[in-house]
Amino acid sequence: MRETTLRDVAELAGVSPRTVSNVVNGYARVTDTTREKVERAIAQLGYRPNVLARNLATGRSGQIVVVVPYLDTPYFSELLQAIIPAAREAGYNVLVDQTDGDPAHEASLISQGARRLLFDGMIFSPLGLSQQDLSVRDQALPLVVLGERTSDGTFDHVGIDDIAASSAAVSHLIEIGRTRIAAIGDQPYPTGEAAQLRTRGFRAAHAAAGRPVDESLIIGTARFNRVDGATAMAALLDRADPPDAVFCYSDLVASGAIHTLLQRGLRVPEDVAIIGYDDIEDGRYGRPTISTISPDKKAIARTAVDRLMLRIGSPEPVPGVELRAAHRLIPRESTLGRS
Repeated sequence: MRETTLRDVAELAGVSPRTVSNVVNGYARVTDTTREKVERAIAQLGYRPNVLARNLATGRSGQIVVVVPYLDTPYFSELLQAIIPAAREAGYNVLVDQTDGDPAHEASLISQGARRLLFDGMIFSPLGLSQQDLSVRDQALPLVVLGERTSDGTFDHVGIDDIAASSAAVSHLIEIGRTRIAAIGDQPYPTGEAAQLRTRGFRAAHAAAGRPVDESLIIGTARFNRVDGATAMAALLDRADPPDAVFCYSDLVASGAIHTLLQRGLRVPEDVAIIGYDDIEDGRYGRPTISTISPDKKAIARTAVDRLMLRIGSPEPVPGVELRAAHRLIPRESTLGRS
């Protein structure tokens, strides 16, 4: 039995093959009546477009790729859950790549000719590449960058104001009466921009309150994870003058810090108040629930997809822009206690 063709659909619907193609690909405007006739004929005949042929003809794959450092980090998995339906609405499937922060792998993904018709554009959250590394890439690749890599004018950057958000988190700790506030998560190396901005926010909140910063209370971590949070909290508690509050640079770090505090027999927040960052689902359901900075992940996802679609669909280069999504402070039990 031969395969149903586009021409078969056109004959059944009483329209031209061009009209069927326009309906299938969504290119040209057609009347609702014509569209319904074509869609009925497609359903009746069980027609399936030849995606490979269409991609070869248009030079597009119908797929985008989302590149993140770690899939086991809840922030990225929750962000993907928002990106995928937004891309689907735009008619695109989503490929996902995990880099583990490997700079060589990240560089290969944005190198000349990396696409090879596998994907039409990329939403990229780099970890191993610095700002300068991003400039050495395939300039023809439609690219939207998440995280903290400022646009060089050839790609879009979508994120939140990390300095303002971090300052709000620390100001909350000051407002509830904490006097010795530590920070866990600093990363003072070239690819640690996000952590560095959060450290700037930590300092800004102290300055706004007229308080000096004890630099020894700023603790670095290799990753924003539970293990590093637990280890850093232990080091702080082993000091002669431990903190009475901690700003953690992610909710995972906060979770690890709380684990250590509870193991040591300390109370959260009575002995040590904790605030995190990212508003992951686990932070809403643990005990204590974790106070946090909540970035608007749905807005980040929608904005990233919309900008990528604009880049893919434009015949001319689109100037890069800096786009900020909203964030909000959510106080919970780890700073306010149980009500």
